[in-house]
Amino acid sequence: MSILSQFWCCIQTKLFPYVEEELGPMTDKHKELITVLEIVRIEEHVRDPWWSRGRPVKDRKVLARAFIAKMVYNFPTTKDLIECIKIDGTLRQICGWDKKVEIPSESTFSRSFDEFAENELLNHVHEVMIKKFTSTKIVGHVSRDSTDITAREKLKDKIKYKDEPKHKRGRPKKGEYRLPKEQSRLERQSGMTLDKLVTDLPTGCNIGFKKKNGKDYYWRGYKFHVDWADGEIPISSLLTSASLHDSQAAIPLAKMSSERVISLYDLMDSAYDAREIEEYSRILGHIPIIDKNPRRGLKVEMEPAKKRRYNERSTAERGFSLLKDKFGGCTVRVKGHKKVTAHLMFGILSLTAIRLMNMLV
Repeated sequence: MSILSQFWCCIQTKLFPYVEEELGPMTDKHKELITVLEIVRIEEHVRDPWWSRGRPVKDRKVLARAFIAKMVYNFPTTKDLIECIKIDGTLRQICGWDKKVEIPSESTFSRSFDEFAENELLNHVHEVMIKKFTSTKIVGHVSRDSTDITAREKLKDKIKYKDEPKHKRGRPKKGEYRLPKEQSRLERQSGMTLDKLVTDLPTGCNIGFKKKNGKDYYWRGYKFHVDWADGEIPISSLLTSASLHDSQAAIPLAKMSSERVISLYDLMDSAYDAREIEEYSRILGHIPIIDKNPRRGLKVEMEPAKKRRYNERSTAERGFSLLKDKFGGCTVRVKGHKKVTAHLMFGILSLTAIRLMNMLV
């Protein structure tokens, strides 16, 4: 909080007056963008690609700032962003271009976005920002949930498994050999490293299904899993195939979040009701509060104290709503797992910066 207070004091007393003196009057949106850029500091993590022949490459640091502006202004396409930058001189100079002729073409924006996605730049920036501002703060509740992400791309081919020989039910016959039962993903995850946990999850575009307002809801695309801290601050995130069950991403998210913040309670809905998830949460030193999945028609009610804490899980619902309504969660126009992840992470960076600053208000 002291670091954030120093940032906010410098932005209000020094940066805003300086920018208004140089560029003229600013709107509230300009001030919001400047605040986000100062908190994220994405240009410190961007390196321009090396070149030796031909035309020099465009400044990737300025382009990265422009993509942050795209999320803050909630532009659906890069073309809309470029047109606004050409019209709004203040926005153009905040991003880093002095003249209209310096603004690169849409294809240059696309190539730079591909580089950011391939290098997984946004995940690194978000991790650094979370560790910088929240590593010394104890997080009370971590709300774990996922949301649907609609994409415009072809479905990935399903993995074809080998046909295993079928056996009769019951005990094997004398002299009959049967292969040992393969471990489930949840059983394997407890002893895996974070890199293996993430790479083990499917990431191809496919069809997802869930119940929405009591009706069957299908979508083509991906599923975005996020851990939300108090104050609707996203701590860690994963993008997987839409068909993946929520429980399969719980342990990777828990391990990722535990390396970034210190938390006390893990709040999850009935989709995460599994013995392996609850045990792993306790191994990390957390207290899991999971809504029990009704099995055989029996619903186990929570204790009153746990139920009051479980109500804090609405943080995840509000966070996803904010991401989709104001930070590009509903306007995915790119294809491929890495590019979709980069698009969503630009929105997560902007959302994180704004929620961190709201803690001071």
